[in-house]
Amino acid sequence: MSSPKPRRCLVAWFPDWPITAWQRTKGHPLVEPAGVAVAILEAGTILACSAAAHADGVTEGMRRREAQTRCPGLVLVPADPGRDDRVFATVLDRLEQVAPGFQVVHAGLCAVPARGIARYYGGELPASEVILDVLSELGLTDARVGVADGLFTAEQAARSAAPPDRVEIVPPGESAAFLAPLPVTVLTDEALTVLLRRLGVRTLGSFATLEASAVRERFGAHGARLHALAGGRDSRPLIPRTPPPELIREASFDPPLELVDQVAFSVRATVDEFIAALSTHRLVCTELRVGCTDSDGRISERVWLHPTAFDAAAVVDRVRWQLAGAEGLRGGITAVRLEPVAVDDAAHHEPGLFGAGVDERMHHALSRVQAMLGHEGVVTPVIAGGRWLAERQQLVPWGERVVPANSRAEPWPGSLPAPAPATVFPQRHPVTVLDAADAAVTVSERGEPSASPAVLVDGARRRPIEAWAGPWPISERGWDAARSRTAHRFQVVDADQTAWLLVLEQGAWWAEGRYD
Repeated sequence: MSSPKPRRCLVAWFPDWPITAWQRTKGHPLVEPAGVAVAILEAGTILACSAAAHADGVTEGMRRREAQTRCPGLVLVPADPGRDDRVFATVLDRLEQVAPGFQVVHAGLCAVPARGIARYYGGELPASEVILDVLSELGLTDARVGVADGLFTAEQAARSAAPPDRVEIVPPGESAAFLAPLPVTVLTDEALTVLLRRLGVRTLGSFATLEASAVRERFGAHGARLHALAGGRDSRPLIPRTPPPELIREASFDPPLELVDQVAFSVRATVDEFIAALSTHRLVCTELRVGCTDSDGRISERVWLHPTAFDAAAVVDRVRWQLAGAEGLRGGITAVRLEPVAVDDAAHHEPGLFGAGVDERMHHALSRVQAMLGHEGVVTPVIAGGRWLAERQQLVPWGERVVPANSRAEPWPGSLPAPAPATVFPQRHPVTVLDAADAAVTVSERGEPSASPAVLVDGARRRPIEAWAGPWPISERGWDAARSRTAHRFQVVDADQTAWLLVLEQGAWWAEGRYD
């Protein structure tokens, strides 16, 4: 059975797209300054590089050290696929105004069936020129367009398109002849490429001449698929991108509103419309960006999270809380903008068959209390990383994403191993530790105690010490004289069998916690 005939495709390719996306995100000029070399780095390997970096001998796939050797002034930027996708989405929105139905192959490469756009604009060449004109308006003057039978051949045509035309059109039925001189590396399968080179097969034409049955027997279904591509037989269908629904809503106020309650009341209709638009698309919002603009043009913007999903009341509460805590706004409020940052399928948030359950009831109860007390009126404790117990305690407002100030995954030399004390004093609890002669116990520079701890003086009470361990040194920021900190920890057990975690710092004793 023969494979379907490849359809004509028009492909737009953007060389070194990660560089372009970074420049647009950071506000850099689209035409890089002369002599500035930039490269995108992923896992120690160059993913993309600018023209200046290319001129100095830097290439994609090169290791970081070799790239910096060839170009000492190379600016390295971490790879960010999310950034690449976000910026590319804005380009696609503009392209679909002149040619709807684009499919995203990946950020920096998109395709559209050539038949419709060629008919509308009077041919494949005029259609390609329209695409390039639109991209030039966006400042993307290095984009290339290729038209051919099948997506793979059209992509190779776009990559081979050279200035000044930046268009390569492969006539119908000539895909195999066009692909024949290209190296097998364009198949982007390193293992197969190495093996084919060992067999003396270095071009797509040589690969295509092999018997299809022998290729399938030797390389399997994947190899057979690449063999078909090498011969210009690409039957993959183009799946048009579904444009995201327009869910952003904005409320404008004229004259400006001065009071928080006025804004909260007036924005309610817009909030209801916002929630209704989400419901129409069977979506719920789990992460919301609220932007408030005052009469002087100042903007207060913040991203809010929700433990489950926002309803209208929760959105109004976030607007109220944001205005109540906004320090940069001075004049009356002229506009409130609601933008869903993250959405989810509404089916994932439907109540269960036998009710919402304890967790959902608890969430509603805590949300009601939070609405009355304010955003920080209800908090949940989180354990963060660190050396000191007090700094490891972090309180997060209910509904906010739990992002510890310090990562627990770091080693934190000098931190206290488990188990931690049940009681941690939020402020230093001053105590005194004495030896048998009622002299204060100290620690030498070698980390040795001056004597065995015998008495713990806690306020007016003297607690005999029956057992002790330590000291364990803690040293922080030894390179910074202004912020350096050195101390020693002790664990002691008093006559009441109460265990204490004590700290000696700069000659002063204090209790960090108590093992209740």
